[in-house]
Amino acid sequence: MKIGLVCPYDINKGGGVQECIRALQSGLTDLDHQVKVITPRPRGTTKSYKDTIYLGASTDFRAPTHTTSQISASGDGSEIDAILEKEKFDVLHFHEPWIPILSRQILSRSQCPNVATFHAKLPETMMSRTFAKVVAPYTKSVLKYLDSFTAVSEAAMEYLRTMTNEPVSIVPNGIDLKNFHTPRHRSKNAKKTILYIGRLEKRKGIMYLLKAFAVLSEKETDVKLVIAGDGVDRQKLEDLSIELGIDDKVKFLGYVTETKKKQLLREADLFCSPAIYGESFGIVLLEAMATGLVTVAGNNSGYASVLQGLGSISLVNTKQIDEFAHRLHLLLRERDLRKLWRTWAHENVSQYDYPNVVKQYEAVYKATLSNYGK
Repeated sequence: MKIGLVCPYDINKGGGVQECIRALQSGLTDLDHQVKVITPRPRGTTKSYKDTIYLGASTDFRAPTHTTSQISASGDGSEIDAILEKEKFDVLHFHEPWIPILSRQILSRSQCPNVATFHAKLPETMMSRTFAKVVAPYTKSVLKYLDSFTAVSEAAMEYLRTMTNEPVSIVPNGIDLKNFHTPRHRSKNAKKTILYIGRLEKRKGIMYLLKAFAVLSEKETDVKLVIAGDGVDRQKLEDLSIELGIDDKVKFLGYVTETKKKQLLREADLFCSPAIYGESFGIVLLEAMATGLVTVAGNNSGYASVLQGLGSISLVNTKQIDEFAHRLHLLLRERDLRKLWRTWAHENVSQYDYPNVVKQYEAVYKATLSNYGK
């Protein structure tokens, strides 16, 4: 098959959707498909990727999850027509098709089956409900062009379910497990390390992690907190650590490379991702699972879709500070509980290996093609 993967975001920037698309492109190519990514032309960079088609100018977009991304703000219809005529795709796969404006422009001109994947979960706030009402007419105008629907989780499917009764296939996010099968390593004399990796923004719940860590560190002196990542709330969080009197036990690393991230996952004793809303899945949880790093996580619906069965012992209401601190203590110190968690993680993470995920999407494409026009 000749497949076009439509990414509404700047593919040159990091992000869960972009990582998924690149992995899907690589995996489908390994299965002898011809795959090209269609994405907005990035601003301020000349970096380009092989088998990538850049279309339209991009602009900053502030999502209801408080995350800023670059999306396509405009596209040339005649240029799109020319590209589709030249490429003659068998299938077009649109990721987050409700994001303006590139996906709709391509969909309205597409002459082949169109598959959609919904990644994001809108937070249950007044702002997101208002946002959903504003974009609903636009999204409905997009849905009529789609032939098959997928979502990365039940949480990601919630918004879609308000606008269509069409069947939706769940195809989870994934990771390349072989990149995380490395021995764990830490110094026996080192302090116990709790690790956070991600954006520093409100929905990620880091302020509650700092407060819970302050409670924990009052009783346990041999523990430290490492925060890797950057974002709009970094200064507020650094100020809060000083206010709580834990700044000497908390280290803010800022942005870290992929290599450094894997090193941190290997060396930490406990991973914590305290997000309070806006999570549809949780790739970072898979990375911790693959590394054998015991985890505590916010009890949002996206994380709950990954941490099922025994893994649900990781989930906690991070706003309940004392309970949060107690869960950190248990999963940091209780050896039998940690052993059980690692056994569960090892048994469950293989289903998310990218080759398995790619084959699920390939099956969706084949089914869509066989039903096209019926």
